[in-house]
Amino acid sequence: MNTTPASATESAPETESASETSADRSQSAGAGDATAYRWLVTGAGGQLGTELVTLLGKSAQVRALARADLDLADAEAVRTTIDAWLAEPSDLTPVVINTAAYTAVDAAESDEGTALAVNGDGPRNLAAATAGRARLIHVSTDYVFAGDATVPYGVDDPTEPRTAYGRTKLVGDLAVREVAPDTGYVVRTAWVYGAYGPNFVKTMTKLSRDRETLQVVNDQLGSPTWTYDLASGLIELAMSDALAGNYHCTGSGQTSWFEFTRAIFTELGLDPQRVEPTTSDAFVRPAPRPAFSVLSETEWAGAGLTPMRDWRGALHAAFERDGAALRNES
Repeated sequence: MNTTPASATESAPETESASETSADRSQSAGAGDATAYRWLVTGAGGQLGTELVTLLGKSAQVRALARADLDLADAEAVRTTIDAWLAEPSDLTPVVINTAAYTAVDAAESDEGTALAVNGDGPRNLAAATAGRARLIHVSTDYVFAGDATVPYGVDDPTEPRTAYGRTKLVGDLAVREVAPDTGYVVRTAWVYGAYGPNFVKTMTKLSRDRETLQVVNDQLGSPTWTYDLASGLIELAMSDALAGNYHCTGSGQTSWFEFTRAIFTELGLDPQRVEPTTSDAFVRPAPRPAFSVLSETEWAGAGLTPMRDWRGALHAAFERDGAALRNES
């Protein structure tokens, strides 16, 4: 059984007090500040978009647009929607967060045109519509890199995507920075999971019920990222004085999919020894998976933004907060 996104160690979860020193505390404290802004979230039906809308909707003014509400590849529709939103009487500072993406990594290999429309044209259209008028926070991916490094990728390291998904996401990244150099932010992340929508943690939870043992790749390294922490970080960035540019935002630390799955089993109260290591060679896919997806957060920290908490502590917190959803019980 292959599991392409995730990882975790067998170390004991962080305590509540330790986890409160990271993104959790900063976002709960900053939630009130969000009311000074008005937010438009695209891709609002996805796992990150839903998390953002849920988090912001507790106190702030939010416009949530799912795929059915706005075709980002339609430049005229995007311009009309953004123009109308910005024209609404308001003293609040406008922020657009784009979480929409074509993320079917394998399918993109044979459908690159569709992936490009969403991942490349969409961000360009949003950048053109918001440039100089509203901050645009565009969420991207580690797949824009080759995935063969041995140290965390910096934001300005050479990009060399090896998949259609990665190539199309890079087109979007470059477009945002070219079209909206003063108001466009690109935030790359990786190994995302959370309460909403399908993801690696939920898949492993289901498989834990269906199979006595699981084989999970041990030669792909990355940083698992909880949607709650990522959404909190994006909100903090949007409200900060950070300059427009490229940023990386993932859970801190690194692990393998195999170790991540063992940590998931631990959180489920199951025997982690049921998870066995294997290699990527055992699971040939249309799109090659990066062997190394760890991203440097040097620029994030340099901008004075709250460091993301350790991925293992975040996983424990995720099960405490969203356990029913992650166990597929809700």
